[in-house]
Amino acid sequence: MECRVLSIQSHVVRGYVGNKSASFPLQVLGFEVDSINSVQFSNHTGYAHWKGQVLTAEELNVLYEGIKLNKVNLYDYILTGYSRDTSFLETVVDIIQELKKINPNLVYVCDPVMGDHGAMYVPENLLPVYKDKVVPLADILTPNQFEAELLTGRKITTEEDAIEVMDLLHKMGPETVVLTSTDLPSKRGDQFLVALGSQKIAKPDGTNSNQKICMDIPKVDAVFVGTGDLFAAMMLAWTHHHPKDLKMACEKTLSVMHHVIKRTIKYANEKAGPGKRPSPAQLELRMVQSKADIENPAIVVEAKVLHKSSH
Repeated sequence: MECRVLSIQSHVVRGYVGNKSASFPLQVLGFEVDSINSVQFSNHTGYAHWKGQVLTAEELNVLYEGIKLNKVNLYDYILTGYSRDTSFLETVVDIIQELKKINPNLVYVCDPVMGDHGAMYVPENLLPVYKDKVVPLADILTPNQFEAELLTGRKITTEEDAIEVMDLLHKMGPETVVLTSTDLPSKRGDQFLVALGSQKIAKPDGTNSNQKICMDIPKVDAVFVGTGDLFAAMMLAWTHHHPKDLKMACEKTLSVMHHVIKRTIKYANEKAGPGKRPSPAQLELRMVQSKADIENPAIVVEAKVLHKSSH
């Protein structure tokens, strides 16, 4: 069975972010990836300089129109990430709705990129579009804590809060929700970040099963760009391979992340030299070099099941 993904994300000439961060790992894992580049920049915006073009909503429509005219608009998955324009995002919504009509089994993986650590880095008028139009279409949602709080209007200070927020997000649409990072204290100490996941599966008899998991992720002292995009792509791939096992999908996803980041930080530190902070160019993800880890990740992050229920 051939699996085809439509990925609508940014593109950089140099480095790994958006589509550059998602395409190669998905292709390595056997997916056909059709990319629409929402922007084309020389490099990510964490560098001192960047130049490039931004795709408008009209141009997005034109590209989709071409695919449609050739009757090759049949997709198994859609993947979206960073967007900073409401009309562009609303056009994406129209496309997703149409593609879901063509294939009712289509799975939409949405990373609702809006901000981090209490600050929005997209225009505030994107929030209602995500809330009312995008999230209800999503099947798999990968917000960080701040984004989950924005979408639900609820603060997360305890694990119970996080569980409640994930349930609220399920009510908005997505069957699978992963909080990719939180400020919750890890039981393993302050060298770890806590991530949580929840999967609600409707059974044929009309009942739901629910699995909630919690993961401790080793912290790394560096700023990486493109890791969120890699995370969403790997969630797509590993939930495809383990559709009813969120624990396994998350362990494989986070283990891929861990291997890529470890390889990247090692390389960056060697390049920068002793006692120097690596530059953005040196910290670009070592994606190609991690091909074997992407294909077959040694499991280094364990997820623990918080509770499993059927009702």
